[in-house]
This record gives sequence, C-alpha cells and structure tokens, in this order.
Amino acid sequence: MQDQGIRPLVLVIMGVSGCGKTTLAEGLHNLLGWPYQEGDLLHPRANVEKMAAGIPLTDADRLPWLQTCRTWLHERVVSGQGGILTCSALKRSYRDLLRADGNEGIVFVYLEIPEAVLSDRLKRRRGHYMPPSLLPSQLATLEAPTADEHPVVVHLEATPADLIAETLGLLKQEFPQP
Repeated sequence: MQDQGIRPLVLVIMGVSGCGKTTLAEGLHNLLGWPYQEGDLLHPRANVEKMAAGIPLTDADRLPWLQTCRTWLHERVVSGQGGILTCSALKRSYRDLLRADGNEGIVFVYLEIPEAVLSDRLKRRRGHYMPPSLLPSQLATLEAPTADEHPVVVHLEATPADLIAETLGLLKQEFPQP
C-alpha cells in the first residue's frame, strides 16, 4: 500500500453511468494500492442483458447485485486494508443496504457531473453494455447523498487526472493518516 497521507478506507465511488466512476477508481487504486472491484462485473447476467437491451433495472433487479457488492465491501472492511468499489448506489436505500451488517464505516464518493457532460461521455463511450438511452432513467432514480450520509462530493468536469487529484485532496482533508 502506498502512503498518500490517507488512512485505509473502504470507498464506494458512486454516481450515474458515465460520470467517471471507473476512471476515478482505477486512478485511486493505482495511487493508493487498495484492492479495487468494478461493480459492473458483479451484476447478474440477467441484469447485464436487460441493460444492454435498453431496459432500466428495477429495485428487485438490483437487490442481488447490491447484496454481492455489500459482501465485497464487508470483506474489505474486515481486512482493514482499504478497498475501492464502483457502484452507482443511486438511492439512499441502496446505500443503506451497502452500509448494513458491519459496513457502517464505508465512505461514498459521489461524482456530481452536469447532465450535458454525462450525455456527451455516454455517446462517445464504446464497449460498455449500458446504452446512452438509459441515462434519463438513472437520473430519475438518483437520490443524491445528503449531508447526514457524510459523502465526499466531487464536482468536476475536468480531465481524469484532475478528477483523481481533486478526490485525493478531499480524502486527505477528510481522512488524514493518523
């Protein structure tokens, strides 16, 4: 693990599709050395097929995925070595489920990006099953985290390097190495 002046944390990089979750998670993983899990890879096959067909997921569809994400997070919490998971975590109830059963200390990093930027990113993205047509349903589902959830909120439209640097700075400020 590399010392970046941050104590080991278990992070959930959250937000709608196209906001930069994977880019940020990979960048933080490279800098911090914490284990990283791409949440999209934890979706059941039926969910992937549904999204690829342009059909929004329901809460019932998301439940097994969120439970798998929660299990991964719990393993990281127990290890004490930190971890990074990408997960849209669009609703408070989803975040509450991820935090349950010993995961109370996980930190949500919310990527808040303007809709026009998101739309442009999704139109240019290749090789992902999530079509741009599902962005409106994700935005309609999104319940931005509130202050009582203690999220780290990143408001950025800049380059990936800027996104990573901004987030790292916020984490250093909020969770310094003891």
